[in-house]
Parts: sequence; C-alpha cells; structure tokens
Amino acid sequence: MDNPLLTTWSGPFRLPPFNAIRPAHFREAFETAFAAHKAEIDAIASDLSLPTFDNAIGALERSGRLLTDVGAVFWNLAAADSSPELQEIERDIAGAFSRHSSDISMNSALFRRIEALYETRGTIELTPERRRVLELTHKNFVRAGAKLADADKARLKTILERLATLSTQFAQNVLADESSWLLLLDESDLDGLSLDFRAAAARIAAERGSPGKYGVTLSRSSAEVFLQSSTRRDLRETVFRAWASRGENPGATDNRPLIREILHLREERATLLGFDSFAAFKLDDTMAKTPAAVRDLINRIWAPALTRAAEERAQIQAMVEEEGANFTVAAHDWRYYAERVRAKRYDLDQAALRPYFQLDNMIAAAFDVAQKLFGLRFVEQKGLPLYHPDVRAFDVLDGDGEHVALFLADYFARPSKRGGAWMSDFRSQHKLWGEVRPVIVNVMNFTKGADGAPTLLSLDDARTLFHEFGHALHGMLSDVTYPSVAGTNVARDFVELPSQLYEHWLLEPAVLKEFALHAETGAPIPDELVARITAARHFNQGFATVEFCASAHVDLDLHAQSVAPDFDVGAFETDSLARISMPPEIVMRHRLPHFAHVFSGDGYSAGYYSYLWAETLDADAFEAFKETGDPFSPEVAQRLRDHIYAAGGRQDAADAYVAFRGRMPTVEPLLRQRGFAEPAGA
Repeated sequence: MDNPLLTTWSGPFRLPPFNAIRPAHFREAFETAFAAHKAEIDAIASDLSLPTFDNAIGALERSGRLLTDVGAVFWNLAAADSSPELQEIERDIAGAFSRHSSDISMNSALFRRIEALYETRGTIELTPERRRVLELTHKNFVRAGAKLADADKARLKTILERLATLSTQFAQNVLADESSWLLLLDESDLDGLSLDFRAAAARIAAERGSPGKYGVTLSRSSAEVFLQSSTRRDLRETVFRAWASRGENPGATDNRPLIREILHLREERATLLGFDSFAAFKLDDTMAKTPAAVRDLINRIWAPALTRAAEERAQIQAMVEEEGANFTVAAHDWRYYAERVRAKRYDLDQAALRPYFQLDNMIAAAFDVAQKLFGLRFVEQKGLPLYHPDVRAFDVLDGDGEHVALFLADYFARPSKRGGAWMSDFRSQHKLWGEVRPVIVNVMNFTKGADGAPTLLSLDDARTLFHEFGHALHGMLSDVTYPSVAGTNVARDFVELPSQLYEHWLLEPAVLKEFALHAETGAPIPDELVARITAARHFNQGFATVEFCASAHVDLDLHAQSVAPDFDVGAFETDSLARISMPPEIVMRHRLPHFAHVFSGDGYSAGYYSYLWAETLDADAFEAFKETGDPFSPEVAQRLRDHIYAAGGRQDAADAYVAFRGRMPTVEPLLRQRGFAEPAGA
C-alpha cells in the first residue's frame, strides 16, 4: 500500500499528511527509515579519507532525515492522541529505537573518526558553533558507551533497550490510570463548584456515556479545581486519593515493579560508564555538575519553605476550627481551606478570577507579549490537515512578514492524551539544506468549556499556558545551523529558563488590563483585583515550594545512592521524606509511581531540581527588565532573543546567560520571588 509517511510531504508548511496517516503505516515507515539511516552511518564510518568536520560531524548531522520525520510524527501522536494500536507499536518501537541509537553510538569505526577530529580541534579552524557541535558530539558518544570494551558495550546496549521498554510501559500505565478513572456526581454533590465547572463536568459525563450526571477526571485542571472548590470533604478525599495513587494501583498498571527495575538498570549503566551513581552521571552534563550542588540549592530553599508551610498550616487549621469542623487538616483538605484563607485575607476567590482568564484571551496575551518582545505575529491557518480536530495552527511571521515557524496549539484534555503539559516539535529549525523552519506544538490538558461557552482557566492554568509558550518560543526563534544544538537542545537545568521567564509577563498590569476581560461582561479586570492578586502572590508559597522541593529531593535521593535488591518504592518514599521532615498534610507534587518526569524516559531523572535551578536564572533575568523600568525594554529583549531564545545550545549554558545578563545570578532574587526574603532595597 502507499505509505504517506514515506512520500515527500509537499502540503502547506510541509506538514505531515495527518489525514492520510494510519497506525498501520508506522511499522513499515520505521523499518525503511532505520535501514536508510544505517546505510548513511555505514558510509560515514567507512569513509577512508581523513576526517573533516564536514565528512564526519556534518555528515552525521545530515543523516537520518527520514527517521527524524517519521519519529517526530509517531512520538507526538503517541503522547497527544494515542490509541491501543499506537501503544502496541510504541512498546515495540521503543526498544528498536534504543538498539538503533546504540548501534550508532557504539560504532567503533565511526567513533574513531569523531575522536580523531576531536583530538585535532585545537589545530583546525572552526566556527564557534562547529566547535561546540564537535565537542558535544564527542561527549555524547562517550556518555553513550563509545569507549567501553565490547562486552560492556553489549551489556549497556541491553540495559538501554530494556530501559526504553520500561519507560514506555510506565507512561502507558499512568495514562491508563488517568483515563479510566471518572467520578460521577449528582446535582446534590456540586456544592461549592462554579457554574462553568459544572457545565464542563456535565459535558465530560455526557461524553463518557452518563448524560445528566457530572464528571470529575484526573486531569489536573479538573481534579485540582474540584479539590479547591468542593465543600464535600468525603468527595475531596476520593478525588485526592485517586490522584495521588496513580501508578500504584495493584494489577496491570502497577508501576512499582517497573521503578525497581529501572533504578537497578540505571545504577548499572552509571557504573559501566565510570560514575559513582546515576545522579553523578546525569548531572555531569548539566550546569549544576554535581549532586552536592543540587543538594545545596534544595537545602537553601527547603528551610524557609518549611517554616512558611508551617505558618500556612496553622492558618488553615484555624479556618477549619473557625467554621466549626472537628478534624485535623489532611492533604485532601489543604487546597480547599487554603482558598478559604486566601479569600478571607485577600478577598481573592479563585473561582471569581476564572471568568477573567478565558483561554482565547490568554492565547492572545501570550502572542501579544511575543510581538512586543520579539516582533512576532501569529496568523491562524484554517483548513490545514492536523492530527486532531481540537488542534489549531498559526503561521508565525516576523516584523517583515517573513515566515518564522508554524505553531500548533492542542489545549484540551481527552482520554487519548497523556496528562500534564509540554512543548514538542514536528520539525526543528536548522540550516543544513537551506533555511528549515520549525513546526512547534504546545500540548495541555485544560477542561473544555461546555458547548458554546468559553473555556475558563485558573490562574495556575494561565501560567502553564505562558510557561509552555515560552518553551515554544525557544523552538520557534532558534537560529542555528546544526540540528543537535537547535531550540531546546540545551543543558537540562537551563531548558526551563525561557519558559519560566515567560510566565512573568502574564501578571504584568498592562497585559492583564488588555486581555483579562470578563467572560460575560467584557469588562477588563479591575485595578483593585489586580492589586489583590499582586498582594497575594506569595500566598501558599510554602505549600507550593514544599511539594516541589520534596519531589526534587526524593528524585535526587533515589539516584544518588545504591538501590537494594529488595527495594520497596513506598517505603523509600516515606523514609526519604521523613529525613527532611516532610509535613504530613502535604504530598509530593509527583509521587514516585506516577513521576513521569523521572521514569517516563530519563530526561528529568536526577534532574527534577532543574525547575528550581532555572528559577534562580529566571528571577534574575526578569530583574534585567525591571531595572530599566520597562518590562518590554527593546534592548534587553534583543539580548534575550540573541543569547537565550535564538541561540539554542551553540554555546555553554553559563556562557549564554552571562552574555545576556553580564554575570551569573545569585539565589536572592529567587528567594524574593518566592516571598522568602525582603524585597530588594527594603
């Protein structure tokens, strides 16, 4: 049969032909792409001429074009619009990809050419980007086992293949737990829930085959709003337990045995590569460099966070008692009573805020900030063949009307989509065969408004939208030659800087006044409400910081030590948290059985701290704008674009930050941002 994945994609923006692609096409496409890439690699490795940058590194960068295209389509669909057919292929392809990657990184003839070129790098003329690509390529090959003895190479290859399979199963198990769970409610169960939440819950129930009922799911925008709003303590406990227990339910989706095996294999991998622990191996390739540096950062934040959380707990317990309830506050109570305290102290009701944060307006706000900072315009494209009806497409243009990127936006939760929010690409930017412009996608899990009604976001949802759009800009504005350093291909603890920095503009008064318009009246958000939001910006930061830092601590704890043969996931989590005096009323933001950042692949393994590390950068970076008195300062924005958003990984992350800011940051802006220190100049 004709396979659309193996044809030239000649449609608008060279988009994949989503309307013609079927799951059955992928196996043939992967087999063809693997074979084509292998032939290219063999040709590079067997070249008898002296290695040059172009015939070794450049050729390596140019290879695998078909595999990159097919893989981008598959992995994006597997995450954002999966099916049983795709999941079956994913379980098989994960191992095949690992084998293919290992065959390249452990190809002795290929590595000899790379190493020969690397050893002469001081005597050959290279542009800074080419030198960086050469150094990174050599380092990545070494970290992938290129220098190991043959027996160790074979063992490492087996480990990596098994890890790929386990990581895939871990993610599929979490998706299964999330998508299969539904709490159906009657009208009498809805006390405290806003009208827009009720309407959305009615739509969810109807879509799941229960018209006349109201449905709560485990997507964060459904479960968290319910936990903040419902007056029913018993129902809050039901939702919270289901949310906290994803991945540890007995049966086929229990992730605890997978975690045990993943940890043992990661430890063995690190040992083979000469590291004391998996954490030492992973962090060697980051800004932090060592587990000790990460531990120092977490500890500096943990003590003030714990103190603040204790103060917040006392306020919440006082509210419980003030309302005549006779119980000690528990984890499933915190969000509800925190909102009660917030409303009392700051006259700020999150449910009353939601009408001001309409999804379409927040998208427009994110676009407008990008226009003010970087001169970009976003023109919606109707009628393109996209992978799901909910996906929207925007042509991104620069100030001269030239095409910069295609931006895809996929905002709504559905059972076929993994939980969380992320940025990915269907094509990355590079200049290897002309100017290749990127196709970037943002994926989120917002609860869609009822038919005909706007989708309303919580303030946290709006921050998530801005956060992921910051990642998207990192991909869209990329301006490098080589794919391996394009866009978000930077150190893991640097990649969150562009996204977390972008969140700052959401609460800029000028942005709120223009785009935070009431869904019913169209009136802009009142100045006094903006002032209350600003006054409450540090409210509940003890809780937020503790739940995050606890996850970062346990992640590091897991990977910085040897794992016992009879490792017990639950016992380890309990013991690790006890060592840092974790408050019993707060649960890790991501408990281990569903900690996808850490176990669905190893991108953030021993690296969840990265968000905190990047926050030290983003807090300091935004002060560069504040120091000018203009949150859209053209001079600062130009430096930000040149050295952060457009630069990808073409230079060391610390060098990139210094080029933007003139110095490295200190932790004080982060402490002020979290409300744990006095404002500057106070």
